[in-house]
Amino acid sequence: LYILCLPQNLKHKKSLMKFLLPTFIVLPILEIYTLIEVGSYIGALNTIGLIALTAILGLVMLRQQGFKTLANATVKLQQFKIPTEEVVTGFFLAIGGVLLITPGFITDIFGFVCLLPFSRRILLKFLNLTFFRWSESSSQVNNREKDWIEGEYKREE
Repeated sequence: LYILCLPQNLKHKKSLMKFLLPTFIVLPILEIYTLIEVGSYIGALNTIGLIALTAILGLVMLRQQGFKTLANATVKLQQFKIPTEEVVTGFFLAIGGVLLITPGFITDIFGFVCLLPFSRRILLKFLNLTFFRWSESSSQVNNREKDWIEGEYKREE
């Protein structure tokens, strides 16, 4: 969601890339390490079974939470209200589903955080605080850049 709300300022894009690239490099390495360590303790077949169990449990939770969110959005639309919270919740559910289907324990933890209602509320509050702080600072920057008015005139004689 933060990617969709990025300002056109190159500085913010570079700061996002500073975190995004290491994530795609470090996360798979950590996942492989975790899988090897867990496999050495409980065995390879048990590890594979545990990964399959978390994926199935995640899909069941995703289905339940998805239908609940869809029902809440439908009720809000029937009351002529905009279901903004449900849209963001659906976004977190999609991310959580993808993370739970991805094999690995670290992604499963983040996936369950996105799927569990109480942790998702905490993420929503954090996102609201972060987004509103960003939009306030962004609007202040834009106001400072627009301290003159551009226009045309024609002299009448």
